[in-house]
Amino acid sequence: MGLEKEKLDTSIIMDEDEFNRSIEPILSKKGNVYAASPDRDPNDINAHLKVGFEDVIAEPISTHSFDRVWIGSHAAFELVKFIFYRLLTTLLAVPVAFILGIVFGVLSCVHIWLVMPMIQSFMMLLPSVQVVWRSLTGILVTPLFHSMGKVLSSIQVKTTEN
Repeated sequence: MGLEKEKLDTSIIMDEDEFNRSIEPILSKKGNVYAASPDRDPNDINAHLKVGFEDVIAEPISTHSFDRVWIGSHAAFELVKFIFYRLLTTLLAVPVAFILGIVFGVLSCVHIWLVMPMIQSFMMLLPSVQVVWRSLTGILVTPLFHSMGKVLSSIQVKTTEN
């Protein structure tokens, strides 16, 4: 039991799941655990707007700028995009949401109280209109097309080669 001069390397090998389970009690003691932010686009309506720097500005292999220029322009792009989105949504989100709420409220009201009752009324009237339509076509249109068919059936076409 003297002084030991060797360094001992120790390591613990754990799965990621096991690590997460073992760290949960430590995290829960802090009391200030933040949940992941909810997905605000669960139906991927705006999937086409997930634009990154590489989607807009791309340098082919043959032409590259300096690394610091590339990193700086990437940082500037992301920062300006973030700031302007936040600024514009701060200014426009509430008024636009108010206007769209009015528009969709009016459309819903018109659809529920005007459009659907009219469609149901027409659907109730259609059986009687169908009877009248059938009798009109039977009296006027059907004899006309039968006559035209008989006249045109007597036409014969012969082809000859010169």
